[in-house]
Amino acid sequence: MKTRLLIASGCLSLLLTGCGQGPNTESTSNASTPDTAKIVDAASKVDVSDMQVNFNVPVEYFTLDNGLKVVLSKDDTAPIVTVAVYYNIGFRNEPKDRTGFAHLFEHMMFQGSENLGKMEFIKLVNDNGGVLNGSTRFDFTNYFEIIPAHKLETFLWAEADRMKGLAITQDNLTNQQGVVKNEVKVNVLNQPYGGFPWLDMPQYAFNNWYNAHNFYGDLADLDAANLEDVDAFFNMYYSPNNAVLAVVGDIEVAEAKVLVEKYFASIPSADLAPQPDLTELRQEKEKVFNKFDKLAPKPAYAFAYKMPPRDTPEYYAMGIIDQILVQGEDSLLYQELVKNKQITGSVGGGINYLLGNMFNYNGPMLWMSSFTHDDNVTQEAITTAIDNVISQLQEKPLTDDEMSRAIVKIRSSLFDAVDGFYGFGRADLLASFALFDNDPNKINELEKNFKQVTPEIITKTVKEYLRPTNRTILTVTPGEAPEDKSDTAAEQGE
Repeated sequence: MKTRLLIASGCLSLLLTGCGQGPNTESTSNASTPDTAKIVDAASKVDVSDMQVNFNVPVEYFTLDNGLKVVLSKDDTAPIVTVAVYYNIGFRNEPKDRTGFAHLFEHMMFQGSENLGKMEFIKLVNDNGGVLNGSTRFDFTNYFEIIPAHKLETFLWAEADRMKGLAITQDNLTNQQGVVKNEVKVNVLNQPYGGFPWLDMPQYAFNNWYNAHNFYGDLADLDAANLEDVDAFFNMYYSPNNAVLAVVGDIEVAEAKVLVEKYFASIPSADLAPQPDLTELRQEKEKVFNKFDKLAPKPAYAFAYKMPPRDTPEYYAMGIIDQILVQGEDSLLYQELVKNKQITGSVGGGINYLLGNMFNYNGPMLWMSSFTHDDNVTQEAITTAIDNVISQLQEKPLTDDEMSRAIVKIRSSLFDAVDGFYGFGRADLLASFALFDNDPNKINELEKNFKQVTPEIITKTVKEYLRPTNRTILTVTPGEAPEDKSDTAAEQGE
């Protein structure tokens, strides 16, 4: 399962932990958004305060007696349904001696349950004309199917079957250990810019092990996993009271509710594992690292800032700042680094960059950007150009027109997300808000929350969160590292 979907600017993406990619060298991260020029032109004529709010997603939300959170959302645009199950376990809180285990376990969920043998879940989807995928993220692991609407009952049964328990053999485990180890080798170790910046940056920007370890997994840790680990992990995290079921599409809500209760209500809840402390202390000093990459054809540069706490005014301000700085060819960093300075051919970036969107995480997070550049461009020149752009936001409040343009782009992105990929975009947002906030109706408050951000909040947020002492810079130097330490990064300036 290697699907990667980008929906909306700011990165609503489905990205397996194992599907890494290098710095954005071809296009900006909002390539799937509508025509930016048209949006900007329209926005310049709009007072955002007067925009009618019509972002309204139907939400039916309830919790079964066993703790399973259920979100139903009717959309009869097409005769299809998305069934998505989100478990509150990601690579951020996997065991310390089992790095990569959350992703490995994602693979194990397709290796057999009581009534569906190895890979039979996938065959069932394919035989019914559907598509499916799964992914492992910072704070959840998800599984979804997009299927014909009349097959809803079949796939509620199938998801309930594997939530009840797995039937995994040592052969299956050994096979999937090999698959995941091969993903590490193909997508990271033997790939130009492998793991840069999505896998690398958290390891250098964060200090808390849970936020900063190798999410893809150390090869020795992957080899050490055994069936007892699989059973313990399943019993600890894959219970209904640690999950959300989202059903989006051409459904009758009352009928769907009956089916959910029929197949999921009898699954017993479990005693949940305590959540680790994810706290990150305030960063007071800029961090600068370099990584050697013998496969990289050009140098690369990435920078990241720690985000404000989730669901605060500053958090929504960062969503607007993200639009202004890196989303689209009208963004300030694109204009400065590509058009004016010709440092690079493209600029990518975002919140939860390449691993999700700004809404589907529940702990410390980074806003980052990355790009490749020619050998003759110095790191100092790049940093100076970035600082000059950011200082504009620190020193000069945004105008009403600038705020309007950003809000219009966000608004367009939200609509793209809700309508994206046959209901998965909507299911992703609903499941995330249910999982982390116990309130999927927050999806209908997003536009309001962004509109409440003032230029003053923008300025305050830039000064506090886009300060150099809250920044981590990671560069890539092509070639072998001294003493063949090509898999390590060295801190500079210490």
